[in-house]
This record gives sequence, structure tokens and C-alpha cells, in this order.
Amino acid sequence: MQDNNIFFKTGSWVFSLLLVFPVLAIFYTALGGIDDVFAHLMSTVLPTYVANTVWLAIGVVGLALLLGIPTAWLMARYKVPGEHVLQWALVLPLAVPGYIMAYIYTDWFDFAGPIQIFLRDLFGWQSVHDYWFPDLRTLYGASFVLALVLYPYVYLLARSAFIEQGETLTQSARLLGKTPLQSFFRISLPLARPAIAVGASLVAMEAIGDFGTVSYFAVNTLTTAVYDTWLGYSNLNAAAKISAIMLLVIFMLISAERHSRRKQKLYSQGGNAKPLERLELSAWGKWLAAGWCWGLVTIAFLLPMLQLVNYAYGYWEESWSNEFLEYSLNSLNLSVATALVTVVLALLVNVYRRLRGTTASLVPSRIASTGYAVPGTVLAIGVLIVLTNADHLINDAALALGWGRPGLILSGTMFAVLAAFVVRFAAVAIGSVESGLAKVSPSLDMASRTMGCSATQMLRRVHLPLIRRSCLIAGLLVFIESMKELNAAILLRPFNFETLATYVFNFASDEHLELAALPAILLVLVGLVPLILINRSLEQTHS
Repeated sequence: MQDNNIFFKTGSWVFSLLLVFPVLAIFYTALGGIDDVFAHLMSTVLPTYVANTVWLAIGVVGLALLLGIPTAWLMARYKVPGEHVLQWALVLPLAVPGYIMAYIYTDWFDFAGPIQIFLRDLFGWQSVHDYWFPDLRTLYGASFVLALVLYPYVYLLARSAFIEQGETLTQSARLLGKTPLQSFFRISLPLARPAIAVGASLVAMEAIGDFGTVSYFAVNTLTTAVYDTWLGYSNLNAAAKISAIMLLVIFMLISAERHSRRKQKLYSQGGNAKPLERLELSAWGKWLAAGWCWGLVTIAFLLPMLQLVNYAYGYWEESWSNEFLEYSLNSLNLSVATALVTVVLALLVNVYRRLRGTTASLVPSRIASTGYAVPGTVLAIGVLIVLTNADHLINDAALALGWGRPGLILSGTMFAVLAAFVVRFAAVAIGSVESGLAKVSPSLDMASRTMGCSATQMLRRVHLPLIRRSCLIAGLLVFIESMKELNAAILLRPFNFETLATYVFNFASDEHLELAALPAILLVLVGLVPLILINRSLEQTHS
């Protein structure tokens, strides 16, 4: 048993440290001397990039809160027409990658798009000088588009928090003469603030790490700066410095939010609390609530999906090509490999924590989960730094042994993309497996040890059969996230290697969204699976 403990302990620490190396490598490289490229960027465009990044995060978070909080309150507090469908329909926009939404909305709102053509025909306008129309290819347009696909983070967590508050506090507010609106702002909203803050933090991190949307809208942020510095200048040192700035911006935003609510204390009402009563709305209220919720679903999911289906139908023969099948297979293989590796890693660190049960045994799982908070573009730079140095060591060793240089066997192959995906999504698998293992009674472990089972035997005969569903869900979630990942794939993919995400990005960047519609639909449909699982989980929790 002791030998198996050593195996799990050594494996957990070794692999968790390997996963955190890319993040550490970014800061280590960033501490190096300032070269000409970074000095030039600092004196010219970098301050603008930082400002754009901060304003983008603020704009997306602000709009996501405006969309998500009222919707969550309506769905939690009132009986809205079509609520059984709306409960899951309102989270569907999260399945649409932001860059796909950007291409569709730009196609609609451009000068040659159907909306402006309709307005010119209706009012007799001849040119763009005859009227004003908002330009979507701006920082404001990027904020709007990203908010449409990211507001479900706020909606899901806020709705869950509102439902858990119960009816007691609301009744107390009524006894004090407060209107429903006053009780919302003075009681419900402050109590839901921690959950809303978590949702806002997720939205901010996704907005800061976005590349496809801001790149298409020509909004220069730190993410596009990392991309341009590496691919344009081939300067890894400068890219690492910009990546470190991005990580500091994320840390500052999260720290500022936590500092603002450091003195706030919230307590549960316990399991006997009266559940929140859902109120009937007036006739006008029902129309307004249904119009708001269904309108949000329509503009954020239904209309974009109908547009993609229309494109795919009209360009089916051109879309169904050998390249589409080849790149779908690439994404499939890469995502399956990522899922298998992350599930094995999740089992390793969680079983070690269960065997030891000490505070120190929790550290490997937390270290291995740090990559999820790092934007994909930044993480790609960290992985590139580590693998490039590893390639140099391998080539030097091979040359010293007289074998000749094998080349870039790590950083120049699909292994680099796989490594970035594992670092990025290990936290997803670790969390799911951890949740499954927590439901397994410790008495089963003691019984297994009494019968002389080793740790590996206990894992194989006791734990795995009981947490099989959790492992499958973990693998599925990682698989889906890997299928949609663009940022890391576009920086690390080898020559002549594309995934579905990069395939869609390349077509849409060339203004050929029609040819990208079929793979885009596939990405959206794949992204619906975890949303269905999450929604079912929430419904079971609150039922």
C-alpha cells in the first residue's frame, strides 16, 4: 500500500508541476531584458492595447449584467410564458463561439448587409452620407457581440442564487412596506452578489482572452498583441512580456472585486427555509417578460443559427469537402486525446488527495487547475516557451551523442496543441472527478484496505465503477471544450494542420462565412451538450 501511495504522490506532484510550468515560464521569460521590439511597442501602441483590453472587459461585463440579472430575476421570481423552454433556451448562446456571432452580426449590419439595404430602400437613402448607422467593427460592437454569447454565465449563477434565497426575506420586506422592486435592490440583489461576481469574473476572463472576435473587428487588445508579436515579429520574449501583463490585468480585476466585498458575510437559511414563491404577472407584465426573455433568445441564438443553416443549405456542395472531413477528424483525434489525458490526470491527483487527506495533498489538484484561468493565447506562449527549450535540450543531447538533430519534435508537432489543451482544460476534469469521488463513502476505502487491496486495486475495483459517470462527464466536457478552442490552436498548430475552429476562423476572416457555416453549426451543436448537462444539474438541485 505504501508503494502505491508513493506512486500517486510522485505522479500527482510531477504532473501538476508540469502543467504549471507554462504559466511560470511566461513570468520567467518576461523578467528578461527589454528588447527593441517590446520597447517600440511600449512607446507606441501597448498603452492603447491595455486600455482597449480594460474597456472591453468593462463593456462586456456591464452589458452581460444588464442582460443576465433581469432575466435571472424574472425566471426565478415570476411565472413567465414558455418558462419550461426558456429555462434551457436562455443558456444556448453560450454554445456559440464569439467569433461566429461576430461574423454573422457584421454580415447583417454592414453597409451591404440586409438591414442597411432595407433601410435605404424604405427611406430612399442613396449613400452612407445620407444617414447615420452604428459601426459594429468597433470596441463597442465587440462588447455587444461578446455580451450576447457570455451573459449566460451571469444568468445561470444569478438565477441559482435568487432561487436559493427563499421566501422568508421577501415576506419580511413586504411587512416593512417595501415594493417588489425595492426588495429586489435592497435584499435579493445584495445577497446574490457573490454569485453574480463569479459570473462577472468568468465573463471578464473570457472577454480578455478572446481573439477571434476582436481580431475580426480590428480592435487591438493584448490578445491580438500577443498573436501579432509572435507571428509577426517572431519575438517570443516580447510576447511573453505582453502575456504577463494580461495575467496581471486578470489578477487585478479579480482581486479588486474580491476586495470590494471582503467585509460582506452571507449565511444560508438552512434546509427548512421556505422556497421562493413564483408570482403571477399582470397581462402586460407577462407580455413584457416574455418579450424580453424570448427576444434575448432570438437575437442571441435563434436568428444566428437560422442564418448559419441558410448558409449551409445554400453552399452544401462546397462545404462538404475533403478538407472539412479531414479537419473534423483532426479535431476529433485531438479532443479525444485531450479528454483521455485529463481524465487520467484528474484520477491521479484526486485519488492521491483521498488517500492522504491532508492539506498538502490538495495542492497538486489546485496547481494543475491554474491553467483554466489563463487565456488560450497566453497559455500557448507559455507552452511554446517550455517546449522550445525542451526541443533545444533534446537536439543538443542528440548532437552530443552523434545522432544528429531530430528537429522540433515537441513544439513543431501536434504535441504542442495537445499540451496546451491539457493545461487549459485539466481543471474541468479535476472538478468533475473530485465531485464524483466526494460521493463515495470513506468506509468503502477502509473495507478495501482491510481486505488487503492496494491503492491501484481499490481505484480499479471500487472507485472507478462508482465514479464512471463522473469520469465520462469529465471526458465529455473536456472533449467539447477542446473542439471549440481557437486561441491556442491557431498559435501552436503545425504546418498544414487545421482544426474545425481554425478552419471556421480562416474562412470567416476571408469574408467567406458561407463556406464556414457547416463546420460552425457542428461546433455549436457540440457546444450544446454541456449546457444541457449543466441545466439538468441545476434543475435537479432546485427541484
